[in-house]
Amino acid sequence: MTEIPSTTNPTPAIPTPASLKPPVRPAISQASQWGRVSEDGTVFLNAPEGEVEIGQYTAGTPHEGLTFYARKYDDLVVEIDVIQTRVIEGKTSADAAAQVVKKVRDTLARRSFVGDIATLETRCGEVEDLIEEKRVRERARKAAQKDSARAARLLLVEEAEKLSDSGSWKSTTERYTEIVEEWKTLPRVDRNAEQELWKRLSNARTSFDKRRRAHFHELDAARKDAMSVKRDLITRAQAAAGTADAKAGIKKFKDLMADWKRAPRGSRADEEKLWKRFKAAQDEFYDKLKASEAAEEEKLVPNVALKEDLAVKIEALLPVDLKNLKNQKSQLRDLQLAWEKIGELPKKDRARLDSRVKKVEDAFRTVEETKWTKSNPEAIARAEDTANAFADGLSKYERQLEQAKANGDMKTVAQLEESIKSLKTLLGAVESTAADLNS
Repeated sequence: MTEIPSTTNPTPAIPTPASLKPPVRPAISQASQWGRVSEDGTVFLNAPEGEVEIGQYTAGTPHEGLTFYARKYDDLVVEIDVIQTRVIEGKTSADAAAQVVKKVRDTLARRSFVGDIATLETRCGEVEDLIEEKRVRERARKAAQKDSARAARLLLVEEAEKLSDSGSWKSTTERYTEIVEEWKTLPRVDRNAEQELWKRLSNARTSFDKRRRAHFHELDAARKDAMSVKRDLITRAQAAAGTADAKAGIKKFKDLMADWKRAPRGSRADEEKLWKRFKAAQDEFYDKLKASEAAEEEKLVPNVALKEDLAVKIEALLPVDLKNLKNQKSQLRDLQLAWEKIGELPKKDRARLDSRVKKVEDAFRTVEETKWTKSNPEAIARAEDTANAFADGLSKYERQLEQAKANGDMKTVAQLEESIKSLKTLLGAVESTAADLNS
């Protein structure tokens, strides 16, 4: 895993108790209480263990020699003051501060200065206490930071593992990029744990990438197959565009269109290009077909005037005269033959003129059906049988009426007279129908 730099949060400043405020250093003029210079220039230090010879100073007066060694002490005090302030303000690490205190203590041990050893050693101990407090705080901060960073990384890893089975290729790829960027912003506090989590995240992303590549590889293969199938259909369409047989050509293009719809689809851009080529071949065929039909229609235009004249002659046969039906039918047949000999009409005139002729033909058919009905022997026989039956019934009622009158049965007389009246009406209608059939 590539190491990703991160910014570590600075250590918070340590609150300063009043007792830790740096004391005012003694003036150089007070150095005489911590040491002396002999007449021969030997410098002595009043150390806790007793007077200690620390060096020679013959370049000036005894006071100047004492001052020279007192300044060395003041330098140590300054170092302690500075490092104490930096620890309190959180501007240095515990290890760096400890190095400074160790250096001061080592110098104190060498006894190469003039000054208050006990006070400075106490100051060193106070700063060491601050350093230890700082270490405790840093360990707590790092532990909390470690837990927080691990929890944040674990959330990213768990999300990455859930996304590994996603089929939303674009949005998931973008999210994986965002996850890696978020990972980089987290602090680096536990290399081993981070590498283990990164391995899980990387495996999840790799698994998704393999599936994505396989998916698009399949799509590419399918698109190539679609391109091949549709290029073959285009070749067949271009060949069919030259078909002279209109009926065969229409069937071919109908079948080709069905095959095109069933064929697999390629990319949108490829589909548009291939469709334009296929449609161009189709349009070429139908344009030729329309041009051919238009030429054929043009040849039929002279037939319009001829059939207009015939239509007028055919319509002149109306109304149909039943008595002259045979002669009129002969004239109609001759005109119909002449109509057929003329040939086809243009489509736009066909229905109009054919309907005029049909109207006359329907009129003749109606008259013939009426005549047949009237001359049908079965119908005549049925009408005559019905009339005879009604006549026999009427004679029977009349005899019964005479008998009822003789018996004085007036109720029966009234009923029979009503029945006779109705039967005479029906008989009259049947006799009229029979007369019409026999006429």
